[in-house]
Amino acid sequence: MTQASPSESSPSTRRPGTHDVHLRIHPSPHPFVRKGLVRDAPRTARTGDIVTLLSPDGVVLGDALWNTKSDIAARRLTQGDVRFDEAALVQALRRAVGLRRSIPGLVESSEVYRVVHSEGDGLSGLIVDKLGDVLSIELHSAGWADARWLDIIIETLASELETRHHHVVMSPRIARLEGVRPKMVHDPKRPAKFRVREHGLRWEIRFDTGHKTGFFCDQRDNRAAFAAWVDGHDVLDLCCYTGGFGITAAALGAPRSVTGIDLDEKVLETAKRNAGLNQVRVSFTHADAFDWARQIGQGDRRFGAIVVDPPKFIPLRSEIGVGEGKYRDLNKLALELVEPGGTMLTCTCSGLLSLERFRELVMAAARKANRVVQVLGVSGAAPDHPVLLECPETEYLQALWLRVW
Repeated sequence: MTQASPSESSPSTRRPGTHDVHLRIHPSPHPFVRKGLVRDAPRTARTGDIVTLLSPDGVVLGDALWNTKSDIAARRLTQGDVRFDEAALVQALRRAVGLRRSIPGLVESSEVYRVVHSEGDGLSGLIVDKLGDVLSIELHSAGWADARWLDIIIETLASELETRHHHVVMSPRIARLEGVRPKMVHDPKRPAKFRVREHGLRWEIRFDTGHKTGFFCDQRDNRAAFAAWVDGHDVLDLCCYTGGFGITAAALGAPRSVTGIDLDEKVLETAKRNAGLNQVRVSFTHADAFDWARQIGQGDRRFGAIVVDPPKFIPLRSEIGVGEGKYRDLNKLALELVEPGGTMLTCTCSGLLSLERFRELVMAAARKANRVVQVLGVSGAAPDHPVLLECPETEYLQALWLRVW
């Protein structure tokens, strides 16, 4: 969020062109303002409007993106008396692009990277990935779907990044939370499938079968790092999606064998094509990761290097208990498959699960599996996914590097 000096955070009357929203209490610095905190809001404000947040004593707290139906009534975009308008949006987008250009080696090593990381870039609810010539835009706020903002986002980023196509999506789950209909739009000439490069490898991206923005660029650095641990080992990529970890390991390392497991049959077809594109041999199996690992665990087959990268098991606070159980159970099954002295990389992409709690779940899994585990390191998303300190959810990806005995 754009910062304001203390002198700017003074009692203020309504500023021209804004809607004043009075809050019941002075909120935390977190960008989310829940509707329960709103004391009074003008009925004329509609979803996509910029509103000015005021404390109970009239202090201007900043501008926010308004939503009339979501539990997150306002998403803070500035602090103090700093205005948010079309020019501010363009400035924020250019600042986000500038960060990516400053990350050492990013643009040179990959045609795929995150350009806007929601709260991490001060644009709550907006995610944009550059996938080669395509801007892949994922909306977590209905406000950004308003043409006033979406057109500026597409035009500014296409000009800055020299992309030719765009793809915009709001998933059914997010749309339900935002009180609107799901959204999927793209320019008429956007290809249904295309290829990009990362770490010198080629990857096929398909919007008709892919998840999220089309490619998980957050694991870029972890994929390359994992490949350094696989030489001479049988490798297991559990929940392999389109083969990112397994194929990178086979191409950049020297494993004895690589096995990939995923429940989504369509993405496995893409994984097989990706293996072919990079001329590596990976054995892909269509199966539920839990069932497959449980069955293999009853036999003698073991792996010297395993990566566990499941989908988000905790999408909502109401599902924390169930999701934690899934993380614990899957890690227990995976730990039982690691050779003594082998390596395991285990990940969670649930922003509602802290690193400390994830460690506790993995510890509980190790005890159930009767394995001794050493933590070799901790990592997260690649640096094109900046974390806003006031919003811990932006540090959603947690990865533990383990040695298992």
